[in-house]
Amino acid sequence: MATLKDFRNNVKPNWCPGCGDFSVQASIQRAAANVGLEPEQLAVVSGIGCSGRISGYINAYGFHGTHGRSLPIAQGLKMANRDLTVVTAGGDGDGFAIGMGHTIHAIRRNIDITYIVMDNQIYGLTKGQPSPRSAEGFKTKGAPHGAIETALAPLELALAAGATFVAQSFSSNLKQLTSLIEQAINHKGFSFINVFSPCVTFNKINTYDWFKENIVDIDGLPDYDPSNRALAMMKLMETNGMLTGLIYQDTSKKSYAEMVTGFREEPLAHQDIKISEDDFAKLLAEFK
Repeated sequence: MATLKDFRNNVKPNWCPGCGDFSVQASIQRAAANVGLEPEQLAVVSGIGCSGRISGYINAYGFHGTHGRSLPIAQGLKMANRDLTVVTAGGDGDGFAIGMGHTIHAIRRNIDITYIVMDNQIYGLTKGQPSPRSAEGFKTKGAPHGAIETALAPLELALAAGATFVAQSFSSNLKQLTSLIEQAINHKGFSFINVFSPCVTFNKINTYDWFKENIVDIDGLPDYDPSNRALAMMKLMETNGMLTGLIYQDTSKKSYAEMVTGFREEPLAHQDIKISEDDFAKLLAEFK
């Protein structure tokens, strides 16, 4: 059985010292080992940005896609080989700006993959512009007078789009984050995890200390029921989206692959997809 060490490779991350993405990488590796995966059973797909490099730092199948397009790649990968555990990772700019359309449609399809967003509330790779998650008034070199747009509320959007697994964590809470990723991998459907992952270089507002002061852990809420969608939405709004833990899960809905008519249990990657000359001729005849 694979251990944590089996999911490590010799590629040294070039993130800034102190970046929250280090903990996300470690949590994915720990979770993969804890649920009993082997490296060849895991595929990590990423987009563009600091967080996009994560697919090359884990000993598993990796695909570094284009900006905002990690989810279409991951969905195609899962449909081609449903035996693979597919984890998609990216930043808040990647998933909530150029990739927002893909995020919403992947959620509503309920395809069986796990999507982890490293939310640092800024564009780190391109030197600190406001992202869709930057608070109103947030000042950077790219917005010296402060951001004038309302910050996106990703978890509320996920719930509204019909997500069947919604969670949030903080990169400093390695134990909680690892546990949530384990639960997400085991969930049969689309799993969405937003992770507060501070950018220590360009975001001097949303720091580790700031998050520690503002986060509300779900374990501290009496009688919280993660199967209650209305309650989840209400508590997210009450905490201004700072709630961490398993926020919502619905195990009653089938995943996308289970609902596709004629979709075989045997992965497409293992099927004989050759077509005979007679069958090919019949197909061509239909177009005459």
